[in-house]
Amino acid sequence: MSTTTSSRRFAVIAVGLGLVALPALSACGSSDADGSGDQKTITLVSHDSWLVSKSVLKDFEKQSGYKVRVLMDGDAGQAVNKAILTKDNPQGDVFFGVDNTLLSRALDNGLFQPYAAKGADLVLPEYRTDQDKHRVTPIDTGDICVNYDKAYFSEHKLAPPQSFDDLIKPAYKNLLVTENAATSSPGLGFLLGSAAHYGDKGWESYWKKLKANGVKVVDGWEQAYNDEFSGSAGGKKAKADRPLVVSYASSPPAEVIYAKPKPATAPTGVAAGTCFRQVEYAGLLSHAKNAEGGKAFLDFLLTKEFQEDMPLNMFVYPVREGAQVPKEFAQFGPQAKDPETLAPAKIAADRDQWVKSWTSLVLK
Repeated sequence: MSTTTSSRRFAVIAVGLGLVALPALSACGSSDADGSGDQKTITLVSHDSWLVSKSVLKDFEKQSGYKVRVLMDGDAGQAVNKAILTKDNPQGDVFFGVDNTLLSRALDNGLFQPYAAKGADLVLPEYRTDQDKHRVTPIDTGDICVNYDKAYFSEHKLAPPQSFDDLIKPAYKNLLVTENAATSSPGLGFLLGSAAHYGDKGWESYWKKLKANGVKVVDGWEQAYNDEFSGSAGGKKAKADRPLVVSYASSPPAEVIYAKPKPATAPTGVAAGTCFRQVEYAGLLSHAKNAEGGKAFLDFLLTKEFQEDMPLNMFVYPVREGAQVPKEFAQFGPQAKDPETLAPAKIAADRDQWVKSWTSLVLK
């Protein structure tokens, strides 16, 4: 599957609100134009939603002696695909942003070289993978879930859906917008969640019912959330008439934290029975020009300082044991208690066929 996926970071909500501008390329303290041949510069390749506090990054640069150059290369799937195509002459040293839905593609194509990052033994056991070869390092986790517009359901005196089964009920006809599973990371995650929930023999029947119940499919997350979803503060547009959207469990805290003034409660909620657990990884690129610097940066990504910096920047949960989550993030965006999951081997074996079948079933 050579399609792109949409990045899921809620810095995008801030862009929708006009609060944050993310450049396509940011150079952090480096005067080296392309980052090549400079052993004091580390080039990080990532999706467009990479974000870290300046003070945290400066601490790393000061302590390590390296400067960090960040190349943000499109959405998650686009960045992974480009990294695979350029693996023999990579754009950088470290890649951040491949998740469990796409991990097998990266590993099968030899994108990364082995490195056991310092602190890997502190990663919570449920997020560890590839432990025998150490080609990737788990960095963060989050949940793909259906979000709902609280105001809509209150005004219509309708209980919001809470499960996959609810979404196919007549009461929710023409209310849900989701992303294309072939072009979007959350769209693919929602498909995988349904496959995990209903099994190999049941997920296609479920999607037939969902289609009959008026689900709308758009290309990516930003379009779904900011253009179609009625509950998005960043996308109050005339056509935003869908009160249900496939997004993340971390959407509600983003709606609170970026709002001015901040509301006492989140204007959106999460259908807890629709969540799929996502894990994101980083790795040392094969043929990296500055492998030693790349190793130091991977070590940094597992430090408590970086892990605790992520929630309010990239709206994800840390994977390091003992890393604390800010109170407001935990309050408005708690992790799903019982999310759907799939083994990486199962995703690797069936993902492309599932997407092919889904495309034929839903889009034609």
